[in-house]
Amino acid sequence: MTLPARLGGVIPPVCTPLNPDGEVDDRSLIRLVDHLRDAEVDGLFVLGSTSEAAFLTDRQRRTVVETVAGHLGGALPLLAGAIDMTTPRVLDHAREALAAGADAIVATAPFYAPTGPAETERHFRLLAERTGAPLLAYDLPSAVHTKLAPELVLRLAADGVLAGLKDSSPDQIGLRRVITAARAHHGIRDRDFAVFTGSENTVDTALLMGADGVVPGLGNVDPHGFVRLVRLCAAGDWERARAEQERLLALFAMVRGRPSAIGAFKAALRLRGVIAHATTAEPQRPLTDADVEEVAKHLATAGLL
Repeated sequence: MTLPARLGGVIPPVCTPLNPDGEVDDRSLIRLVDHLRDAEVDGLFVLGSTSEAAFLTDRQRRTVVETVAGHLGGALPLLAGAIDMTTPRVLDHAREALAAGADAIVATAPFYAPTGPAETERHFRLLAERTGAPLLAYDLPSAVHTKLAPELVLRLAADGVLAGLKDSSPDQIGLRRVITAARAHHGIRDRDFAVFTGSENTVDTALLMGADGVVPGLGNVDPHGFVRLVRLCAAGDWERARAEQERLLALFAMVRGRPSAIGAFKAALRLRGVIAHATTAEPQRPLTDADVEEVAKHLATAGLL
């Protein structure tokens, strides 16, 4: 599909359901897409951290994009992660994702090989130039060990290299600087640069600062809650928005003490009847029966079971 003039709202990073043998469960993936679409989310993001992209083979990555794109049929914007260590490898992933039906690419800074700010900037410029597709920067310093400086993001936005930013860093001051500068900078506004928070726990705060939306992993489990939250913020009903945010914050406690947040999300989706199995990619440890019981308690408290 053609992307809207500016992305925004709720764009969940879609979990990748797996069969017990570790292969992509396409039937469950389609049910999950319908679960999210029925909540009236504003787009989908596949092959991000919550999608376990780092664990998937190239074949599995393509299967995910083809399955989701084929099922959506252009009904929603589809963003695909092209996440790898170096520019040539990211370009390969990006081209595969676009050929499989993605509308836009999401990429981190390069990692593993030593790079500095100049190499990071060149990385994003080459990705935009050589794919010709809308490109969003994924600020994920916990995984790639590079924090995208606000000045770099804003320069790339002003030059038309970036269509958006997904900020999954803990740097709220940096996020505010990007939002404030983008709002004030006429050239960036004209290029329809969108800013998303990747934190499901501070959505109301980010939207109050002026962010365009959220990419919430927990949105797989409770997409309706995040859609309500964003709509309440858009309406200026901050008191009810705060209450919804706090309900989601309590639900997010399902990940605490678990082997992985993804494992908790998948257990919740299985309990809700959306996916058939809660299998996580190797070598992640599966949740214990006690872990699953705790997840079920959080779902029940949130009115989701």
